[in-house]
Amino acid sequence: MLFNYRYSGSSRVSSTAHRTGLSFVPDTLRQPTFFSGSLNRKVPFREAISALHDVVISDHRFKPRDLTEYKAWAKEQEDQWVAEILAEAPQVGAQLKEKQALLREMDANRQRVMAPYYEAQQRYFRWLFLRDRDMWFVLDPVITVHPDELFFECFSEDESSYGRLGCNYEVFDQMGEKACGTTNIDYSDGLYQEFQKIRDYKQTDFQVDPGGFEVSTTNEETYREVKIDLPDSWVRGFLQVSSAMTLPGYQFDLHPMDVHNFCFVLRRAKEKRGPRSIRFVLKPGEPVRAIFEPWNREVVCPRSVYHGPEEAEIRIWGRRRLLVLERLIPVARRFRVTLLGTGMPSFYVADLGDMNFTLGLSGWTANDWSRAGNFDLMAPREELEDHLKMRIFEALQENWVESPDSLARRLHLPAGQVHSALAAWTQAGRAIYDLNKGVYRVRELSREPLPMDRLRFSNEREERANELASSLDRARVVAQKEEGRLRLGGEIPDGGTTHKTALFIDEDQRLIAADCTCSFFIQNKLYKGPCEHILATRILHQRRG
Repeated sequence: MLFNYRYSGSSRVSSTAHRTGLSFVPDTLRQPTFFSGSLNRKVPFREAISALHDVVISDHRFKPRDLTEYKAWAKEQEDQWVAEILAEAPQVGAQLKEKQALLREMDANRQRVMAPYYEAQQRYFRWLFLRDRDMWFVLDPVITVHPDELFFECFSEDESSYGRLGCNYEVFDQMGEKACGTTNIDYSDGLYQEFQKIRDYKQTDFQVDPGGFEVSTTNEETYREVKIDLPDSWVRGFLQVSSAMTLPGYQFDLHPMDVHNFCFVLRRAKEKRGPRSIRFVLKPGEPVRAIFEPWNREVVCPRSVYHGPEEAEIRIWGRRRLLVLERLIPVARRFRVTLLGTGMPSFYVADLGDMNFTLGLSGWTANDWSRAGNFDLMAPREELEDHLKMRIFEALQENWVESPDSLARRLHLPAGQVHSALAAWTQAGRAIYDLNKGVYRVRELSREPLPMDRLRFSNEREERANELASSLDRARVVAQKEEGRLRLGGEIPDGGTTHKTALFIDEDQRLIAADCTCSFFIQNKLYKGPCEHILATRILHQRRG
């Protein structure tokens, strides 16, 4: 997916003994978005923006050991051994030399045949990470100016971690003019190094440079144009995060010292075998307990009491990604944790006073946001006419930020329709769910509309569900109310087998639990999203509703 950026110069930092100026250069191809002010919470901002950088560069995928030096040493030893053989036994040496020549020829032929394949496989990441690593920082940072706050968003290198830093305007003094909107910013590794120089005794000026939009087109040479072919998975993962944020989960607060204890255990020990998980034991009215496997080391959080309605035991993997939160411990008041379930995503919102930092982690490192989650399939999915969805989005645009219930009251619409419309706009990349405040915000991920035909169906299950729903005349779906939620029971013929399904949908039209007799669900539960039979049951109920 090709994204075009154009910057008027580069983001820059001016630093003296008493003053630091931070100027971000926005993408001039997008609508004018700018802001300026002086930081009054300098050290907390430095730590938070640095934690965001740690998210951007994090890559916890398995990497094989670099054997370059060993192979060079082995080659030297081999050459020395061959030289000794040739000196002591000329006949044996000649035979050995002939075999080595044959092996070299075979290896050269193999490399020649496989070269196009290897080149096609590695072209994007080799160019991006090795030839121009600074360009990676242009991909991720997305900055949005809203009436109530300014926030940054980014995605990790392995596409399994999401970071968001929100700053309300109490963080700034002497604010200048601002224009609300979303833009990409020029953000290099050198700029991160300059962030580390922010000090309390130095005045720090922060600016999303409006001057970038005032440069005359006659000075075209002053612009720096960038065209980046982003993988679809990067964009799709960005869309999945907001869908996962809207799902119900288990919530509790952690004291900063409890998070410190978690990081302390992870720093002190190195697992050599599985399971590599944290098992959270949650009992109402009792301190949160976390058990680190495989050592079964228990950390009790006496300052953090679980106030949920029911007890639960939840396991999460990819726990070393939590080390991103280390820099926030000295400046955080608390960490609000949301766990969607065992093997499901988890979210950690650091309360930094006038700032907040959200870390979103997929179920485990290899299970990145784009390929396996499909949490949009569990979001509200009521079918709405296009004009109604546009009306709801235009109402959200009026205030830039608003809760679904407030929108429903203002537009005199059922809450379910508003939730479904906002979920659709989230998947279109035009809105985002703010987990910290429980509201939706306008956020245009790209200047041009995203190609939803490429992003919507990351697998064949939803397409297959629509095919099943369209071709099934005898499918049986029974609906009944149970304790404030809707239960759907279905019998879905597929091939020569009829699969029995059971779905539970809450008042916000979200799929909160499900069951199916098919092999996909038996193997994966909801870790990879619902199966096609569960989706077909829901579609049939909506169409016959």
